[in-house]
Amino acid sequence: MAAQIIFILLFLIAVVLFTTKSKKIYRNIKLGRTVQITGNRRERWLTMLKVAFGQSKMTARPVAALMHLFVYIGFIIINLEVLEIIIDGIFGTHRIFSFLGSGYDFLIGSFEILALLVLIGVIVFLARRAVLQLKRFSGVEMTKWPKQDAINILVIEVLLMTAFLTMNAADQKLQQLGVYHQAGSFPISSYLISLLPEQATQLILIERFCWWFHIVGILFFLNYLPYSKHFHIILAFPNTWYSKLDPKGQFNNMQSVTNEVKAMLDPSFTPPPSDAVAKFGANDIFDLNQVQLLNAYTCTECGRCTSVCPANITGKLLSPRKIMMDTRDRLEEVGYELDKNKSEEEIKQKTLLDNYISREEIWACTTCNACTQACPVNIDPLSIILELRRYAVMEESNAAGSINAMFSNIENNAAPWKYSPNDRFNWANQ
Repeated sequence: MAAQIIFILLFLIAVVLFTTKSKKIYRNIKLGRTVQITGNRRERWLTMLKVAFGQSKMTARPVAALMHLFVYIGFIIINLEVLEIIIDGIFGTHRIFSFLGSGYDFLIGSFEILALLVLIGVIVFLARRAVLQLKRFSGVEMTKWPKQDAINILVIEVLLMTAFLTMNAADQKLQQLGVYHQAGSFPISSYLISLLPEQATQLILIERFCWWFHIVGILFFLNYLPYSKHFHIILAFPNTWYSKLDPKGQFNNMQSVTNEVKAMLDPSFTPPPSDAVAKFGANDIFDLNQVQLLNAYTCTECGRCTSVCPANITGKLLSPRKIMMDTRDRLEEVGYELDKNKSEEEIKQKTLLDNYISREEIWACTTCNACTQACPVNIDPLSIILELRRYAVMEESNAAGSINAMFSNIENNAAPWKYSPNDRFNWANQ
């Protein structure tokens, strides 16, 4: 009974802590501007199924895609047995689903094979980071914590899968000794039996230790996720659902600017009334929309965006991954200050632009959309860069001389170059 009480308390504490942190993240995302969701909802569901569930964009790197598939499917399906562990922990039973007979044997056997595949995938990922040291896992934004965070998750997965297989091996040996009833098929853990002691008391100790380690490890993992880049395990699904359906090269227009242009072209046009003072672009997270802030929390820090960014490849300061990580860091900072009941004036002493993201970074972007194309969960760093640029140009009139010259030429000559509009097609005669 004492073990059951301890288990129930641990489970409730874990759920409460996870819920509390998740609510704070939800509150932080809601700090952004509301965005009107348009487009075919059926297409949105299909996008989520294809990109988040099906991981269709991972296939651009086949080896990583296969290993990630092992970890993704294996870890998710294996954790179905957590339901049995929870029931056993609450009611003090042992393998309560064993009444399923051959069906239970099939499930446990499948879980073991998947656990082995997870171990293989995780070991490959550890080797890529620690031994091969792939370039895309480094960068100025990849400081000590982001690198350690990735290692932490991989080590946790190794420990959880090892505990699962060891628990099953000890359980199987106890079944052979007649201590536990016959239940389950153990195609992988059976190879570990020879490494275990013969005494039933020692086997029970090993089996119980691994059982507790496995479930407490999962509860710890659950509460580690919101503090980690691996929160994308959960957020990838809403993120892909809300992702942009328009062609990637199609930029959004600001309604206030559209109304102003319409009024200039058509004197009879009357802009709709609005109490809000129009602000062009964004210089902080409050000016970004909620989908962009969701993007920031969903970022996996995989570096695929930065690895294909032409600006980064040619040595420019821009890293699309850093844009997303900086946005998330600023969000977390604002959330922390809200928790401390700091005033709006204190919170806005810093801004995303300048304090986190520099002007040099945003103007290095070529708007080629390579980053958005490469992202495996449809994150859009370019949209944030464009909003920061809009603020610099339209609110501060702060742009490079060459850009201001281009704007002037477009305004006066209807072309980026300084010559008469009548001459703009002369090149065709050459």
